[in-house]
Amino acid sequence: MRLLLVEDDDHVATALSAVLTRHGFEAVHVRSGAEALRELLPGEPGSGACGFDVVLLDLGLPDQDGFEVCGRIRRTTSTPVIMVTARADVRSRIHGLNLGADDYVVKPYDMGELLARIHAVSRRRAPEDGVGQARPAGETEGDPGAAEGTLTLGAVTIELPTRQVRVDGTEVPLTRKEFDLLALLAQRPGVVFRREQIISEVWRTSWEGTGRTLEVHVASLRSKLRRPTLIETVRGVGYRMSAQGA
Repeated sequence: MRLLLVEDDDHVATALSAVLTRHGFEAVHVRSGAEALRELLPGEPGSGACGFDVVLLDLGLPDQDGFEVCGRIRRTTSTPVIMVTARADVRSRIHGLNLGADDYVVKPYDMGELLARIHAVSRRRAPEDGVGQARPAGETEGDPGAAEGTLTLGAVTIELPTRQVRVDGTEVPLTRKEFDLLALLAQRPGVVFRREQIISEVWRTSWEGTGRTLEVHVASLRSKLRRPTLIETVRGVGYRMSAQGA
């Protein structure tokens, strides 16, 4: 697995690169946001010829904030991003995840946990998320007009293979996690998903801090889709997709 390590502290980067190499990773180290973008984004002057499987992104970079770097990465590529930073406040975690980061690890961290998170996000990389061939609840092979891999909930259409969502025919851009959450709930309308189950399925973790992040993602989906009752809260349990497709 090829990793891009974006870290301005050479001592930290050297130690981390050594551990990653011992575990079979190829780590490419850059020290600034500009260097990271040159490596990752096609068309950037001096861009790297080979792709990366995961980006480990520090936030305190010398030339620009890591949040800005993450936003540019996510607008252009689906390469998984793990923010690795000393910023432990919940607001920073939520902001990073909303920008499209796949995970957020606070320094100091356990190396075993970081390795596990790297493997977890690489397994979820689109389009191998495992949702592409699902059918809506109640749909059968013979349903007339049913497009394979497409879910329809009232005015909301979810195209699983292309990861596109439309409301009244207009495409609505979603982050990776927003789409994964929507697709999970939409495949079984009316069925209640426990919070722990959603966190396990979408974030592949049992990290307690993800609970608040889940709430933020649900609120963001309701706002972006302009359907506040489409995703229903089941108090004390979790969430479900409205069977009526609000």
